[in-house]
Amino acid sequence: MRRGERALTWWIRIGVALLLLVSAGPVVSALLRGELGALGDAGAEPGFTAYAPDEENWLTAAGIRLRTGLFVTFAAAPLTLVGGGYVLFLLGFRAARRRVLEEPGRHRTLLRLTAVLGIAIGWLGALPAALAHTGVLHVPDDMQSESGALTVLRDVTGNAAGLGYVAAVALFAHWWTTRRPRRGATAVAAVTAVGKRSLSCYLAHSLLFAPVLAAWGLGLGAHLGSATMALFALAVWLVTVAGAYALERAGRRGPAEVLLRRLMYGSRRT
Repeated sequence: MRRGERALTWWIRIGVALLLLVSAGPVVSALLRGELGALGDAGAEPGFTAYAPDEENWLTAAGIRLRTGLFVTFAAAPLTLVGGGYVLFLLGFRAARRRVLEEPGRHRTLLRLTAVLGIAIGWLGALPAALAHTGVLHVPDDMQSESGALTVLRDVTGNAAGLGYVAAVALFAHWWTTRRPRRGATAVAAVTAVGKRSLSCYLAHSLLFAPVLAAWGLGLGAHLGSATMALFALAVWLVTVAGAYALERAGRRGPAEVLLRRLMYGSRRT
C-alpha cells in the first residue's frame, strides 16, 4: 500500500512536469527570445470547424464529426496523455483512495487550499485572454489564436481551476448538509441524481445543444452572444437536472447507464 502511494506520487510529479514542459515550454521559450507576440497562427482554421457547426447539411456534418471523433479518440487523446494530461486522472485516484470527496469534513483544510489556489490560478490565467477577447487588452492576433500564448496560458491554468471548482463544490455540499439538513433537500437530491446519471446527462446536453445551435438545425448559435449563450446553457442544464430527478423518483437508472451495463455485463441483472 505504501509502495503504491509512493509510485502514485511520483507519477503525479512526472505528469505535472510533462504538462508544464509540453504546454508552457514553447511560451517560455518564445518569451525568452522576445517573440511572444509571434507565437501562434491567427490565420489557421479555427478548431471549432472540426465539429461542423456551420455545415447546413446534416449528413455532411455527421461525417465531419465522425472523423473528428476518431481523430480525438485515437490520436489527440493519447498524445495528451503522453504530454502529462493523465495527471488529472491520477489526482482523482489519489482523492478517491483517501475519500476526499466522500468525507469532505475530514479534509476541509486540503479542500479549502485547493479551492482558493486552484480557482485563483485559473481565473488569473484566463484573465489576459478574456481582456483581449473583449478588446480591453490589445495584443497581436497570433497571441489570441488557438496555439497562441494567451490560449496556452488559459488552458494550462484551467486545469488548476477545474480542481478548485471540484473542491469548492465538495465544501459547499458538506456545509449544506451539516448546517441546513432540512432546507434545500430537494435541490440536493436533484443534483445528486445528475451525478448518478452523469453519462446520460452529458449525452443529453449534446442532444439539446446541437439541433438548436448548429447550422443544420435551428442555427441559433450564430445569433447568440456570450450572455445569452450562458443563459441557454443554464436552461439546458436545468432540463437535465429535472429529467434526472424524475428518473430518481421513479427508481430508474439513466438510459446511457443501462446501456453501458448491458454492454459490459450482458442482459443479466447486476
